Amino acid sequence: MNSYHQKLLPDNTYHLFSRAVGNEKLFLSSDNYYFFLEKLKQHTDNVCKIYAYSLLPNHFHLLAKIEDEKSITKHFESVKNKDFNPLADNLSDFIMERFSNLLNSYTKSVNKRENRKGALFMDYMKRSIVNKDTDFTNFLWYIHKNAVHHNLAEKIGDWKYDSYQSLLSSAPTNLLRQEVLEWFGNKEKFIEFHQQTIYPKIEFTDL
Repeated sequence: MNSYHQKLLPDNTYHLFSRAVGNEKLFLSSDNYYFFLEKLKQHTDNVCKIYAYSLLPNHFHLLAKIEDEKSITKHFESVKNKDFNPLADNLSDFIMERFSNLLNSYTKSVNKRENRKGALFMDYMKRSIVNKDTDFTNFLWYIHKNAVHHNLAEKIGDWKYDSYQSLLSSAPTNLLRQEVLEWFGNKEKFIEFHQQTIYPKIEFTDL
């Protein structure tokens, strides 16, 4: 059974999820969505790479591959300006710290811009590990259908703030595009997979 509070460990892939506190919104304008993606790269690019994402007004989903132990240890030493000591230091805590910094940095920026105070995200980020091939497929499908599921788009590909179109594009991307397309066989099979029926739909206000 997946634990939403499990450790983030090197060489593993996770579905990561967080949402806004109460009735707050995480993203109030197009700029907010793109700014969040910039912050994601800034704070986490050295500890993980992203397969897929979906940003919705009050929550986000990521499918992230954690880097190998050697790479993360090197980044730890660069950030902390000290040698990594396996008896005293914890790579999992360091990885989680990168994501915490992402959420805190984004919150501070929104608070300053919107003249608000206090927390913006829930006090933890949920994570579910990919244990088997079907987990990867199911998480990616869940992420890309999310906007349709919440009645924010008519079909997959219509929502501007998820990774579907970027994975199909030939433009430069930070996503693990080639790995995702090869997972399905090719671009055509990736598209065909995403043409499945999506149900049930729920109103966004029911989140």
